[in-house]
Amino acid sequence: MPAPGATPATGPSDTSWEAHWRSAPLDWSPAFRVTPTRFPAVNLFDRVATPEDFEALYALEALTNDRLRTETGDLDLVPREERRFGPGYGPIMAAFTHLNPQGSRFSDGTFGVFYCARTRETAIAETRYHAGRFLAATREPPLRQQMRLYTVIAQGTVADLRGPAAAHAAAQGPTDLADPAVLAPDDYTAGQALGRALRAAGAPGIVYPSVRDAGGECLAALRTTLLHACHHAAYLEYNWNGEAIDMVFELTAAYGQEGI
Repeated sequence: MPAPGATPATGPSDTSWEAHWRSAPLDWSPAFRVTPTRFPAVNLFDRVATPEDFEALYALEALTNDRLRTETGDLDLVPREERRFGPGYGPIMAAFTHLNPQGSRFSDGTFGVFYCARTRETAIAETRYHAGRFLAATREPPLRQQMRLYTVIAQGTVADLRGPAAAHAAAQGPTDLADPAVLAPDDYTAGQALGRALRAAGAPGIVYPSVRDAGGECLAALRTTLLHACHHAAYLEYNWNGEAIDMVFELTAAYGQEGI
């Protein structure tokens, strides 16, 4: 179901890919996403309703805000028909206009992916692992890393990596969904090949078992069209003790902490 007021996508066919890969309907209302607080939310997208409004506001604010282009990212990375504006779209657009040059499970770093999870617990488990790995690699001393928890509505038909691959799954496709290498814990080579192929074929996203939370499920949204109503839910703190993230806290309105 498209978001209210969203422009229908006119990009690649949204059915051709389903003939080659297993698919399933998805309705997570809500899903959960955690990002570092330094990750831009791009509020400019939230403040306008149309592409024309965005271009006018961008031109006006660019006169006085030298950081605007950095905060907004590269809008050319998002096809015009997939650009979304209005409340709840800033954090969604940020995931597609800011690239991680090192890539991720389903992206080689040339396109953005919006990752989220079916539950809050899985979203925390996934990001706790990746944050800990980064802090260990950079040999950081003990510290608290602030994170932001979002809720988002994710709805649509997606490629499905859960359970055994269906009989019609990609016999001639570039990457078989049944290939366990796609969900390898730390080698993303096969997953990135699959992500490129599915995105090129027009698939809007991939639902897959969490690698960091047994029984959990995650979504890699390859297109904005799967998502709407992404809103801030809570501030979290990940406690890095110099070797591992041993505790996660939610910051309360009174700036206190509650363990998770």
